[in-house]
Amino acid sequence: MLAAGLAATVYVSPDGDDSASGSFDQPLQTLAAAQAVEPRAHKRVILLSGTYSLTEPLRLTPEDSGSTWTAGDGEFVEISGAQILDLNWTEGEGGIWTSPAKIDREFAQLYVGPDRLTLARYPNFDPAKKPYGGTAADAISPERIKTWSDPTTGRVHGLHRADWGGMHYRITGVDDKGEAILEGGHQNNRSSGLHKDQRFVENILEELDEPGEWFYDGKTLHLMPGNDVDPNEFYLEVSGPPNLIEIMGTAENPVRDITLSGLSLTRSGLTYWQTNEPLLRSDWMIHRGGAIFAEGVESISIDDLLLHDLGGNGIFFSGYAKNCSVTRSQITRVGASGVSFVGLPSAVRTPAFNYNQTHKFEDIDMTPGPKSEEYPSDCRVEDCLINDIGWMEKQVAGVQISMASEITVRSTSIYDCPRAGINISEGTWGGHLIEFCDVFDTVLETGDHGSFNSWGRDRFWHPNRSWTDEKMAEMPHFMLLDAAKPTILRNSRWRCDHGWDIDLDDGSTNYILENNLCLNGGIKLREGYKRIVRNNITVGNGFHPHVWYKNSGDIVSQNIFGSRHKPIRVGEPWGQSVDHNLYDLAAWPEGGRESTEPGSILGDPLFTDPAKGDFTPRLDSPAYGIGFKAFPMERFGVQYAPLKAAARTPVIPPYAPQGRSVDGVEAAIDWLGGRIKSMGDINEASAYGGRASTGVIIVDSPAGSLLYQTGLRGRDVLLAVDGKTFNSSAELAQAFKTMPSGTELTLLRDQATIKIKT
Repeated sequence: MLAAGLAATVYVSPDGDDSASGSFDQPLQTLAAAQAVEPRAHKRVILLSGTYSLTEPLRLTPEDSGSTWTAGDGEFVEISGAQILDLNWTEGEGGIWTSPAKIDREFAQLYVGPDRLTLARYPNFDPAKKPYGGTAADAISPERIKTWSDPTTGRVHGLHRADWGGMHYRITGVDDKGEAILEGGHQNNRSSGLHKDQRFVENILEELDEPGEWFYDGKTLHLMPGNDVDPNEFYLEVSGPPNLIEIMGTAENPVRDITLSGLSLTRSGLTYWQTNEPLLRSDWMIHRGGAIFAEGVESISIDDLLLHDLGGNGIFFSGYAKNCSVTRSQITRVGASGVSFVGLPSAVRTPAFNYNQTHKFEDIDMTPGPKSEEYPSDCRVEDCLINDIGWMEKQVAGVQISMASEITVRSTSIYDCPRAGINISEGTWGGHLIEFCDVFDTVLETGDHGSFNSWGRDRFWHPNRSWTDEKMAEMPHFMLLDAAKPTILRNSRWRCDHGWDIDLDDGSTNYILENNLCLNGGIKLREGYKRIVRNNITVGNGFHPHVWYKNSGDIVSQNIFGSRHKPIRVGEPWGQSVDHNLYDLAAWPEGGRESTEPGSILGDPLFTDPAKGDFTPRLDSPAYGIGFKAFPMERFGVQYAPLKAAARTPVIPPYAPQGRSVDGVEAAIDWLGGRIKSMGDINEASAYGGRASTGVIIVDSPAGSLLYQTGLRGRDVLLAVDGKTFNSSAELAQAFKTMPSGTELTLLRDQATIKIKT
């Protein structure tokens, strides 16, 4: 070994020997041995081809600062958490083989070669079905439970009742009604209980009925290999710890200048049971971990990596993390999120941790900005491909940003996501830049989101909007205490077929949206302040203003909209300015908002080649008359040649100029002295915190009316009457000419489900 203080180059090979010198001809065998070589700092570790199996994470500390861990030229290096199981199989009845086994990891996965086996489940796994590869309303019905010898081995997975993410439970017993007793459901910060239809059960012996499934009871491993295969002829691997590489320092003593390059990481353990930390007042819970987990770090470089077949998050920057980067890397087939930048709540002034948690105004710290340095800043994700994420956890994103500042996501392709492609959980502390990205095929398994999704439930925000209006009148810069720097989305392409292309939700504040091509879902702005939407193109859709504050200061101009505005609960005036836009319409809708925009025009944008995705207006387009400026259409997504060749691009929607009809909106009807209407599409449902086409909206409930006397108020959503649902206002009015006393009403009020008696 070299003397301390001298830079070292250390070689490692799975065929090496930890007692060797570490030279190219005499490589070490393990990563732990390579780390122990002195000096630990400013050392270059070169890994030769092969698989390096870890039983515990490689942990790099401040002593390792300046070191590089890289694959040798032309070498394929895989760091795996998987361990080969020592099994002795015996064939049993029904094609099921058994072997004594000791699997220490409760939330493990099994692999045969490149394939992940399926834990015995109902309904059986079908990769073509979403969510979860298939679900069934009777997954834990008493009738099915009766067929199980031991229900307590079971785990239940399903969606949130409002489709906002995934929920996970253990079965701890069966009650006297024959129903499962469940423990869990902590994976959502606005937990609602398990979805009544979108659910499945796994790890039940009696559901082991399809080739490729397995079951483990704590002592014995059961497997159905199928096709007359003898499992003694192949190896099974069990996944490892959730973190494979940890880089751990503090803000006072950070790990600096670590480089990871040319490596592949795979087969970390599942983390859904540890997903229990709320991200302030967002809807999210997180697990603070990842295949690469870094906290208390500076200038960490992750370049040219492949992260695949992981049980939890891919890369997670936690707390203090400054000037770190993820470049030219692919993250695919991971159980949770791709790349996360998440600060510590200790950095937030007057934090709150749930949608309904509030502080008294006099108790709010009015000092702008963060309280400490324990948050990621000046970091970037660039030239990456992130796809096929969230195979187990559904409240995930390709890139997740929370309690962070000045994070850049550039030239990155993100697709095949159960939820948003990029998510920003709150306004702390802004300054983010999203540019030249290609984000599509998102919100595939959940609902009420967009390809880009954000919230801004910061110090200024309150579930009671009138509180915020009142306080903002007293303190006009209240909303910028946290969202101090503008977040910019520009020069990117977005497509969401199950929500909005860009969804700025509750309180999202201080945003600039410019030069974006939106291919399907349009742009939504819910309550918030100081948003500028300019020079964007929304193909076949338009602008969705939802539930705006008074004097929001929003500016929407110089855009090309493919449909009329779709406002919900937006009063006059509309922000600072909504004008000087081009509408791809044949005529203004009668009484439509657009007709009051004196600087806006109608007309064919004269796109250059929309069939091939080039929506640049031709030089003779009327768009240039409103000040529109052409932006590049060929730079969306990853540009690094190997990843660009592997990446997909979105389906370009069929386009016909000025061909869209004007949407009709169902009128409210009179009922019990007030006004009601049926719940509309996803836009209206989102505004009320409900689900599309579910429930009846109370439009107006005047004091003294019979409707008011029943306990119903304006903006309530009536979900059920004595347990019976009515999704049509006309049907409800016909069924109840009066509302008998003692009737139980199930309501959605201020986005919370309650029950009242008339």
